[in-house]
Amino acid sequence: MTTRVPRARTAAMAATTAVLCLAAVACGADDGKSSEQDGGKVAGASASAKPSGAPSPDTAASDSAAPSPTSTPTSSGKVLDEAGLAAVALRTGEAGSYEVTPMQGGEERGTERSENKDCRPLVAVINGAPEPTPAATVFRTVMDKSEEGKDDQTVVTEILTSHPGGGAQQLMRGVRDAVRACAGGFRTSGADGPSTYTEVKQLPLPPAGQESIAYQVTGSIEGDEVPLLFQLVRTGSTIVTFYVADFVTAKTPRLPAELVAAQAAKLP
Repeated sequence: MTTRVPRARTAAMAATTAVLCLAAVACGADDGKSSEQDGGKVAGASASAKPSGAPSPDTAASDSAAPSPTSTPTSSGKVLDEAGLAAVALRTGEAGSYEVTPMQGGEERGTERSENKDCRPLVAVINGAPEPTPAATVFRTVMDKSEEGKDDQTVVTEILTSHPGGGAQQLMRGVRDAVRACAGGFRTSGADGPSTYTEVKQLPLPPAGQESIAYQVTGSIEGDEVPLLFQLVRTGSTIVTFYVADFVTAKTPRLPAELVAAQAAKLP
């Protein structure tokens, strides 16, 4: 996942908040509450990000269940435990100027519930708890150190999960079906009240891993339509979920393609 945050908020807080309510939408947006914490709103991408009507080809996503043979990694089929996921997660120095750290608060999960059962897989991803339940989960925060000191430094959050017994394929299939079934949007309920997502659409993406899908969910936040971009990449029994949102300009943010490629190359 990626988020751009004001310098006034720490990168760790921004990344944690992104998982706790992956869209500020899921934090009671419908009742007029803001998603501010510690005096700052969870923010999105820089002003240079392309608007939702014209997503950058290296940031948006689509099904790529059959990437070309030259780009398909060989899968061991092994179901990794937490230590195994940590070993294949990106590390500092493996993707240009990006610094990688464990994400603070990664053990927390959202609690939104879909009012439409067909959209439940999308809400599970929004909660930071994809279904079926993983055997192990690892969270990472990735920051672009070349942007250090800027007001909108890029912060990328990844969730790595492992799934036994065909669970990884089931997760990807469930998300793919939900993207199609919930194109007209959906609503969720939670402790902070209802939340509204007005549109779901699949987006074009270069192939990654053995299977990938990316899509945009448009959330309604205090009257503004905010695109939330998700990308899931599977190799064998392991899935990496990336997330990006822009809560400042409400434009489609940029998910760095080099990060996706570098992480996909490490999956077993």
